[in-house]
Amino acid sequence: MKILRRSVLRQPNVQQPFPRQTLWAGPLFALVLLAFLPACAYDGPEVWERPPANASPGASNDASPGAPASAPDSAPDSAPDSDPGNTPAVPALMEESFRTRDGFALPLRSWLPEGDTAEAPKAVILALHGFNDYSFAFEEPGRYFAARGIVTYAYDQRSFGAGPHRGIWPGAENLIDDLRDAADLLAARHPGAPLYILGESMGGAVALAAAVQYDLPVRGLILSAPAVWARRTMPFYQRWALAVAVELFPAMIVTGKGLKIQASDNIEMLIGLGKDPLFIKKTRIDSLQGLVDLMSRGLDSGAELKLPALLLYGAKDEVIPWKPTARFWSALPAREDGQKTAYYDDGWHLLLRDLQARIVYDDILAWIENPAAALPSGADGAAVRKLAEETLG
Repeated sequence: MKILRRSVLRQPNVQQPFPRQTLWAGPLFALVLLAFLPACAYDGPEVWERPPANASPGASNDASPGAPASAPDSAPDSAPDSDPGNTPAVPALMEESFRTRDGFALPLRSWLPEGDTAEAPKAVILALHGFNDYSFAFEEPGRYFAARGIVTYAYDQRSFGAGPHRGIWPGAENLIDDLRDAADLLAARHPGAPLYILGESMGGAVALAAAVQYDLPVRGLILSAPAVWARRTMPFYQRWALAVAVELFPAMIVTGKGLKIQASDNIEMLIGLGKDPLFIKKTRIDSLQGLVDLMSRGLDSGAELKLPALLLYGAKDEVIPWKPTARFWSALPAREDGQKTAYYDDGWHLLLRDLQARIVYDDILAWIENPAAALPSGADGAAVRKLAEETLG
């Protein structure tokens, strides 16, 4: 089966409004390991407007084959005419960008099956990338799912990738509102297909916060190593270091150099991220503060989550610790409609890009097909045993 994929045009970087300094990672700033949450390392004329409540779905959005994997430094033709961020806009999906309610154009990628399946997919996935990452993170799973009749969409969340105000924390509410609007638009675009939100790391925290704040039009959540490392679960020296740094040096830059954190066993992929200009490698202190606040909301959302969820975690994860993850799993309300946890003995933080990623893909597909059934890998059984050990310990 030939898979049709859309790519994005890279937008020029936004001028940073604050002076930048560089800080080498050291014991005092151990919290910079958070900068490793993703890897540690786009303009068509067609518009899908958010329809009124009583409107019928919009027209189809067909892809063109052979879209380039990367694009030159130019802004999308479909960027809104209004002054972004100041003038309210109608949220809309263009061919290669997602227009937000405040008028920004976020680069959009989609992976569509060929033929009739693109118009009537088995399911639709809206994927949210992790901290400092961008939508290309879902290239491999997007292709894999498309070959099996599932459509995947992913956009560069604001301040990341080729999105606006790159490197400046956008505020959790903006990230949450963007997700809500994108989900509404995709539900209208594919009214006959179940919609799922796939969140990786920070993207998982955004999905959790949105799911407890709004009634999203989705069937369930798929959370890969969700960022639930809340402030209260961190060592005191990390909390203290961040509080002092935010107060004194909010625009200071930190890097993860020297921390020796490994996010995956896929070394070729990690090297590629290190060379990718859209992958952010230096992080502002105030962005870390915003991330920690969001992760705290993610952990707190566990007890309030009303949607079925598939929660994925790797035993070799060196980015999001197991303790807060176990705490989050334990807080989830008991459900009989397919809520599952999965623990992969050979999995790292970037489960969707690890060398064993296809095992995870098949588990995701199986859960979408039948949430009540056991996962093909047996990782759900491993999760039950691991959580029981944690409880007994």
